[in-house]
Amino acid sequence: MSETSFSPGDDVFTPSGRGTVIDVRATPSGKWVFGVEDSDGAVGYFTGRGIRHAEG
Repeated sequence: MSETSFSPGDDVFTPSGRGTVIDVRATPSGKWVFGVEDSDGAVGYFTGRGIRHAEG
């Protein structure tokens, strides 16, 4: 199974809006989570299934 790759600086869409990936971490169970900062400065952590690349 392959997962979509995200890197710090990527623009993405989350369930709460658009943001920028600022952190990438592995959980103890081996899943990757991505810290996304929105335009208000709030940071949320999402799995690869919870975010998608923003185009343009």
